[in-house]
Amino acid sequence: MRAVADVERGIEIKVADLGFELVELRWAGSSRRPVLQLRVDRPAEAAEEGVNVDDCARISRELEPWLDEHGGLSEHYVLEVSSPGVDRPLVRSTDFERFRGKRIAVVGKRVLLARSTRLEGELLGLDKSLDGAEAVRLCLPDGDEVVIPRSEIRKAHLVFTWK
Repeated sequence: MRAVADVERGIEIKVADLGFELVELRWAGSSRRPVLQLRVDRPAEAAEEGVNVDDCARISRELEPWLDEHGGLSEHYVLEVSSPGVDRPLVRSTDFERFRGKRIAVVGKRVLLARSTRLEGELLGLDKSLDGAEAVRLCLPDGDEVVIPRSEIRKAHLVFTWK
């Protein structure tokens, strides 16, 4: 597990050095042929530019030599780099602050607030309790403001609204 953590931390640092933010890193495949799926974005201050195919190719080219030399990874790995897309996942605490005011969907590990396993609404921000636990504040379409502990959220993502 240490090798996986080293790879993940190294990738995060290298992506940041290239001027991007690692949104999500997923491991797929097998130990013989691991697939590293990276979703990258521009930092908040450069977000209007977005991530294009050339950016993904550049990140991939820069990461491959480092991954090739890393002892904790099979030489038969597959690296996939993509933009986060219009339904960008919200993973880190900073994501919930960055996208305040945007429409998001949260999917619970079970039914949330006795309503549904999926709630959608305007992101109002992130609250921290005295014990440090975080909760997501949402304004639902009916106007209700709700607070959902992050520990109860399986995943969260932006919701793209067609105009």
